[in-house]
Formats: sequence, structure tokens, C-alpha cells
Amino acid sequence: MKTSDAKQRLIGAMIDALQRRGLHGSGLTELLAAADAPKGVLYHHFPGGKTELAVAAIEVTIARLCDSMEASMAASGDPGAALMIWINGAQKRLDGSHYERGCPLATIALETTADDVAIRAALARGFAAVRDRIATGLVNAGYEAASAHATAALLLAAYEGGLLQARVAGTPEPMALVSAALLTYLKLQRHKEPDHE
Repeated sequence: MKTSDAKQRLIGAMIDALQRRGLHGSGLTELLAAADAPKGVLYHHFPGGKTELAVAAIEVTIARLCDSMEASMAASGDPGAALMIWINGAQKRLDGSHYERGCPLATIALETTADDVAIRAALARGFAAVRDRIATGLVNAGYEAASAHATAALLLAAYEGGLLQARVAGTPEPMALVSAALLTYLKLQRHKEPDHE
């Protein structure tokens, strides 16, 4: 039980570090202190060290994002309303951290290089999974399957971009603008698709 708790604390510490400072801005000593775990526990659970821990943090973050999207869709049944629940939740978390904690996925994605093969692969799988969940929600709500994946890619890119801009600006305005534009886009898509024009 204790080792499982330590593993979760390590993943939580890495997610927090990615949100605040990114992968390269967070030292191993700092991560271990935040997780209240000795180095031996890190290498027991993550033999690949900091990189393997980062991959685990990415996977947990993706699972949470997908669960959040599904819960938003289940609560509303409407992609526009679900999108607003999702974006408003992200905005509240960002505001609650005084614009210090952004999306850990965007932070680590922006600092990876071609040498970060495992991290890039985890991010690619993760972003694809989120797009698939969004696309499935769109299709289930009556949107055309042929355009659902492209729309999902647009929604995710706009969400990440709006969050990034809000974080650096220290204001919710970019997220509000993104939300309004995406809601308009979704309404237009819904009105276009029955006659396929």
C-alpha cells in the first residue's frame, strides 16, 4: 500500500512540476522532496528515471482529460455545453493557481526535442486519445462522422492554445474568446450537416 501511495505521489509531483516549470525546469531532488519519496522508490517504480516518470504523468493526465470530457458530455449531451464545462473547469483551475499552473501536456510538448522519443510517443498517443473521445462525443450528438475528427482536432488545439495564452497573459480573456468562437463554430457545423452543404 505504501509503495503504491509513493508511486502516486511521485506522479502527482511530476504533474505539478510540469504544470509550473516544465520537465527541464524541475530537478530530481525537487521532485523527490515534493513526493516525500527517496530516490530508491523512484527507481523501483520508474526504472527509466525522470523520463519514465514523465511518461506516467502524461498518461495519468490524459486519462483525467478523457474522463473529464466524458463526464461533461454525459452531464449535458450537447458538445457545446460539454465544451463549456471543460473549458470553464480549466479556467477555474488556472485562475485558482494565479495563472501559474498551465496544462502539463502543452508545457512538456513545447520543450521536447527529437531525442525525447518516449515522451513524444506518449504525448502523441495521448493527444490522439483525447481527439478520439471528442470525436466520439460529436458523432453521438449527431455530428457528421466524416468531419468529427477534424473538428475534434480543432477543438483540442484551440483549448490548448487558449489556455496557454490565458496563462501568460494572466487573464481569462483568451479562454473566453476561444470559447465563444468554438461555440459559434459548433453551431454552424450542426446547422450545415443535415443537408451536407
